[in-house]
Amino acid sequence: MSILKVENVSIRYITGDFKAIGLKEFVLRKMTGNYHVTEFWADRNINFTLERGEMLGIIGTNGAGKSTLLKAISGIMVPTEGTIYREGKIAALLELASGFDNDLNVRENTFLRGAMLGYTRKFLNEMYDQIIDFAELQGFEDLPFRQLSSGMKSRLAFSIACLVKPDILILDEVLSVGDGAFRKKSEAKMREIINGDATTILVSHSLEQVRELCTKVLWLHKGKQVECGYNVQEICDHYQTFLDESGESGDKA
Repeated sequence: MSILKVENVSIRYITGDFKAIGLKEFVLRKMTGNYHVTEFWADRNINFTLERGEMLGIIGTNGAGKSTLLKAISGIMVPTEGTIYREGKIAALLELASGFDNDLNVRENTFLRGAMLGYTRKFLNEMYDQIIDFAELQGFEDLPFRQLSSGMKSRLAFSIACLVKPDILILDEVLSVGDGAFRKKSEAKMREIINGDATTILVSHSLEQVRELCTKVLWLHKGKQVECGYNVQEICDHYQTFLDESGESGDKA
């Protein structure tokens, strides 16, 4: 049975509605006849399934709807239409700086972030040294989090998410953080996770990364599903041709 199934998922943003502008502004606009809403569909009729141990790469240019889809899969957002079925624990690295407290030190933030992912203190006590070692933060554990570089923060976030062995791991551009040595180590950890039967979703603007790591690819463009399948090299070739011909950027959205 599929560990993740996305069926006819569409996600709509509404700007200018009551929730966005507040009660006072809503009343004033209604009284003056100046109340308007604008609909924007970030994703439209997205469909795919993932089995245990598969790794899906999501590719697309700016505004493709990639990050919005990840938020829905991770449970942060509820789809406007369609259904998402998922099993097991999900660890999502969507914004690497989120979930940390700058007033706490590295050790305290490790336990805070782990707790947010749903893991017990006993489990985190057992995993703590391994997390710090992988993140290469030995000797920095009592340092206030605000004093860390962005790369150090990213390494810690990645380490916590990966080493606690989630059933579904969602990564939004996190493999591009850190220096070349850490990127190689991160990619090796991804291969280990895949071999360990975790299901992984990776958003990356690096087609080389997607080609090397992913077993399946989903190509989105302006919220619509262009291609999806196990023919990773072929789909990546099609996407590269599209980029070359259109002159668009492959950066994340």
